Amino acid sequence: MELALPVIGLFLLGMTGVGVWHSRRVKTSEDFVLAGRNLPVHVLAGTLIATWIGTGSLFGNAEFAFTHGVSAFFLPVSGLVGILILAWLAPRVRGLAAQGIPDIVGIPFGDHARRIAAVALIVAYLVIVSYQYRAGAAVAQRILPGLPAAWLPVGFALFVVLYTALAGMVSVAWTDVVNGVVMSVGLLTALVIVTLGWDRTAQPLPPQFLNLGGGMGTAGWVNVMLPSFLLLLGDANLYQRFLSAESPAAARKSAIATFFGLLVLESAIIALALLAKARLPVAPANPGHAIIEVAFSLVPPAVGLLLAATAVAVIVSTADSYLLACTTTFSSGFGQKQVTPKKQRIAVAVFGAVALWISFWSQKFLSVALYAYTLYGASLTPAVLCALLRPKTQPRAVVGGMGAGLGVALAWKAASAAGVIPAALDSWDPVLPALAANLLTLVVLEKTGDSLGA
Repeated sequence: MELALPVIGLFLLGMTGVGVWHSRRVKTSEDFVLAGRNLPVHVLAGTLIATWIGTGSLFGNAEFAFTHGVSAFFLPVSGLVGILILAWLAPRVRGLAAQGIPDIVGIPFGDHARRIAAVALIVAYLVIVSYQYRAGAAVAQRILPGLPAAWLPVGFALFVVLYTALAGMVSVAWTDVVNGVVMSVGLLTALVIVTLGWDRTAQPLPPQFLNLGGGMGTAGWVNVMLPSFLLLLGDANLYQRFLSAESPAAARKSAIATFFGLLVLESAIIALALLAKARLPVAPANPGHAIIEVAFSLVPPAVGLLLAATAVAVIVSTADSYLLACTTTFSSGFGQKQVTPKKQRIAVAVFGAVALWISFWSQKFLSVALYAYTLYGASLTPAVLCALLRPKTQPRAVVGGMGAGLGVALAWKAASAAGVIPAALDSWDPVLPALAANLLTLVVLEKTGDSLGA
């Protein structure tokens, strides 16, 4: 596809133009972070879908489907259940005088909770931004195989940082609408074409791919499903968008629309990866690149360009959202209430550079994504739910639970790498022990406080 580079270049240039146009509207910190709390339903739904369907879906879920088969269709369930819960919580979130997750947790539970929330969020989200850079580099390398692979994440990181710094949430949200349309058209068109061209007799799926359990076992499914469920329930990006809604009703309607969008697009990604397993003449060296190989090998050039643009749209929309969340968290999580857009743009650049450094640690997508989800969900999600549903929970219980969850997630991973965890437990993701430590600490400290109070 000789036209891939100029077409995708024009696409990125167009996104930049939208960012420049909307940057004129950014006058205050709230404009930069929450788009003036004025986003309508269709924009919110577009940015919610484009944010959640990121590299974890396009590369991670594709990697799982390419490896485990039809059982991958269960992967979206955790996210879909989570978004239904958020549809119920969204109006309540919109009514808060907050700019992000640290405020949501800090208002009822104090500055210690706010700071732990900020640390957990920034650590997890920088990891997520880092593998967006890797994914962007993978697309670029497929388009321009002659470029030095080591420099590709750097080029993609520069674009993401510059784009995010232009207008913050204003540019991110409006271009996510465009990205959402590109994603939908690209994925669904490619799916139809690849399906129609599939000879089931000559190109069958491996028999083991029809196993609904995927050969995973209970521990395997918990390891895969629970981290993404916890991340979605407490995801700062989704909450930041609900806070940006023009009204509580708009926040709820956008969440409901997001449910149906995720159901269709996540299923399309998994189906495309399964068809890639059956139809690609040569399996990609990295199973996570299955959708990219479909774009270059199994569809007409015009559709391939559209699918490649879809990949770029998915990666950029996720990277800029999580990078913006880090910036928002830094300012609100450490008591910097009066932060100018200029300082926020500097923070975007700094966090973008740190994420680039992290991006060179690992080439994997799914395992890195799941660990980032675990760090975030097991430490922060119970605190967020307490803030929304039981704000009179004792602050020390929430703070203790957050610290325990984050500490166990980090310690478990380190112990597993060092080989000191018993073999019977080593197959479990850190999400279970970390979440258990969080909830147990929270309950014990809450009950202890009740007893002392009585």
